[in-house]
Amino acid sequence: MSGSASTPVSSAGVSWGTPAARWMLAATVLGSGMAFLDSTVVTVALPAIEQELDTGLAGQQWIVNGYMITLSSLILLSGSLADRFGRVRLFMAGIAVFAVASALCSMAPTLELLVAGRVAQGVGGALLTPGSLAILQAGFREDDRARAIGAWSGLTGVASAVGPFVGGWLVQIGDWRLIFLINLPLAAVVLAIAWFKVPESRDPSAPQNLDYGGALLGVVALGGITYALIQWGAVGATPAVLVGAGVGVVALVVFLVVEARRRAPMLPPSIFRSVPFSVTNAATVMIYAALGTLLFLLVIHLQEVGGFSPVAAGAASLPLTVLMLLLSARSGDLASKIGPRPQLIGGPLLLAAGLVYLSRMPTDPGYLVDVFPGILLVAMGMSATVLASAAQRHAGLASGVNNTFARGAQMIGVAAVPALAGIGGGSGGQAGASALAQGFGPAMLILAGLAVVAALCAVALPRGRMPEAREAAERGTAPEEAPVAEPENEEHGPFFCGVSGPPMRSCPGSSAGGEEEGPAAGDGR
Repeated sequence: MSGSASTPVSSAGVSWGTPAARWMLAATVLGSGMAFLDSTVVTVALPAIEQELDTGLAGQQWIVNGYMITLSSLILLSGSLADRFGRVRLFMAGIAVFAVASALCSMAPTLELLVAGRVAQGVGGALLTPGSLAILQAGFREDDRARAIGAWSGLTGVASAVGPFVGGWLVQIGDWRLIFLINLPLAAVVLAIAWFKVPESRDPSAPQNLDYGGALLGVVALGGITYALIQWGAVGATPAVLVGAGVGVVALVVFLVVEARRRAPMLPPSIFRSVPFSVTNAATVMIYAALGTLLFLLVIHLQEVGGFSPVAAGAASLPLTVLMLLLSARSGDLASKIGPRPQLIGGPLLLAAGLVYLSRMPTDPGYLVDVFPGILLVAMGMSATVLASAAQRHAGLASGVNNTFARGAQMIGVAAVPALAGIGGGSGGQAGASALAQGFGPAMLILAGLAVVAALCAVALPRGRMPEAREAAERGTAPEEAPVAEPENEEHGPFFCGVSGPPMRSCPGSSAGGEEEGPAAGDGR
């Protein structure tokens, strides 16, 4: 890729405010923003897709989870791939795969081809999103790295916020296929910037033998379990459903055995020796299973049962994104002073209260009375939970594991909770809307129970301030300046991931920005 030769960068990295820095931010923000935008607009378009392709609820679940299966399974591996083969190269590969998959989705005449396109989009998303963070961490000077990643977080958060409006507007003025076509010009712009303006970087010390087998087993395990859960709700415990469940469980067991025996595993078991880290990941599973399922069911319920327009239904969850953007700094600062435990107990309880409120939603809801108060409680709970713990800033592997669990939990929640609540996965049209109206309340109560379990998990966390905050106070430095160890070396408090993206300060599986980082740039492509 000859473009790298025209944009050399010193080994110390680029400085904030320079043209090279602006190009780097433009490429990574537009690339990640494209993926985040797509994840929100697809949910808004699900009822329109159901009407054209006659998907039923099971089909809608597959449209969402097809993307999550490959994304969850590959996000840990992609950081290591970027270190070995080049971060910009892998980022561009992810953009290209995502664009081609988006084109396939836009032309899909059947549900099966649409789901295939979504699976391919998940592969692209797994490559490009952590790759964008690795580019920033390796490309910017150490003093400017936090500022660059903060800008990335805020700007991509805006993309997530406008997604429901964009998706709803495209569905209303034209066709749901437009939500995939808008990715193509964005991808072309990102590829051009990355090719000509963003310098390549890699880690010469990156492992040569990557855990491809572990990644494949992860895809099979998540795919089999997801298939069994979705089809169980649609057709019951048929032989095919039982076989799918068996394949998924066996693949999961083999995955755990392989990871325990590999010299350089994708998911080393030793990372769970820290009790706080393990407890926190258990809470992560509960919280994101609740949140992901809520966002999935709410948008569909408001349109198919409540008669909301696509734009209005998509905008219903806007307070969640807005509050998290507004409260990020304050919540993180508070957690660094008093410790994350109080917020990580109170946050899930607020989330549970919001879900209980939403469980009483009538079939003809008014937004200000029946929807907004519950969403506001959910938003406050998630703001306290996610952003109080974001200041912990584990290294890449630990935060990547937490991110993977968050994504996987959303996928399992979307697959399992509708069936548990009695919402028939195989029905569509009026019958599907009736089943959704009856099962929405029980589904919200199930999710509230998950949130309460998350709060109970947080009770097991140690009291007091986070380790880096205590160390910084003793030295008289800011918490951000304190060193952070991997969880297997020191017990840490929790780290939660963003709703639509990876951890704000770490790249899953990648050494970008770490002490072991090799020559950062100018390697050539």
